[in-house]
Amino acid sequence: MNKSGKNFAVIGIAGYIAVRHVRAVKETNNNLVAALDPFDSVGFMDSYFPEADFFTEFERFDRHIAKLNRQGTHVDYVSICSPNYLHDSHIRFALRNGADAICEKPLVLNPWNIDALKDYENETGRKVWNILQLRHHQAIRDLKERVSNDPPDKVYDIDLSYITSRGNWYHYSWKGKEEKSGGVPTNIGVHFFDMLTWIFGKVKENRVNFIKGDKAAGVLELERARVRWFLSIDCNDIPKEIKVSGKRTYRSITVNGEEIEFSGGFTDLHTISYEKILEGKGYGLEAARNSIGIVYNIRNSEPVGLTGEYHPIIKSIKNDL
Repeated sequence: MNKSGKNFAVIGIAGYIAVRHVRAVKETNNNLVAALDPFDSVGFMDSYFPEADFFTEFERFDRHIAKLNRQGTHVDYVSICSPNYLHDSHIRFALRNGADAICEKPLVLNPWNIDALKDYENETGRKVWNILQLRHHQAIRDLKERVSNDPPDKVYDIDLSYITSRGNWYHYSWKGKEEKSGGVPTNIGVHFFDMLTWIFGKVKENRVNFIKGDKAAGVLELERARVRWFLSIDCNDIPKEIKVSGKRTYRSITVNGEEIEFSGGFTDLHTISYEKILEGKGYGLEAARNSIGIVYNIRNSEPVGLTGEYHPIIKSIKNDL
């Protein structure tokens, strides 16, 4: 254990994203002292923190964190990688135990949860931090700088396409249940909506063309952009020219017809996020408000159908809708 480092615990350590958090703890020269997950396929911990305590039951994990704090091994941060619908509860657990919370996207499922957590921050004196890794991607930062240097009344036309194929398992897991995940726009879209509002400003209008279990599309009017977006987990929606190469993921953002290339550069973004948080310069609760509001409104909107303006990719799949 690095005695000069901060102590971390991780909730949801068996999930695929947790390894990025554990690596970030290691690369920032801090300690993982405890981890929780109902699933025990967590052997990757041996490569990072083999001496960390591991629990499959929340009650025993809760008791252990309290014991560590009493014994002087104070847990400074709890990193939350659990299913979306549990984030709010696990954030509260961290704050109650005197730790800051570092939470994966989406921070919460409902906008009013943010207000309640702000009260919790005030009561406990601890902080809630977002993982908004796209804000640290160099291509995205370059785009933000370019937009900030353009005339303030310039409005951009943006097409966002993200298709990330998922198998049948998805629909049987918590991710396939809207009340637990928030649905496809929340699961795979919330970080894109965060990035777009970070660069192009607040929402003026949020119109949904259609939404179903495996795909959704709509139009966002932002202060400085018109965004046509399409999100899907159906591999059949991948453009043919991409699909023939065997790829099962398609990601594209065009700004005024220009493709923004950001397919690489993701390896270190969680570590950069942790570095900023440890410096007290991370993204707090308010940073989540715009994107959480967007995805909440999407799943509670009445779709307008394929009328008016809509994403161009829909033309090739509309017979399947």
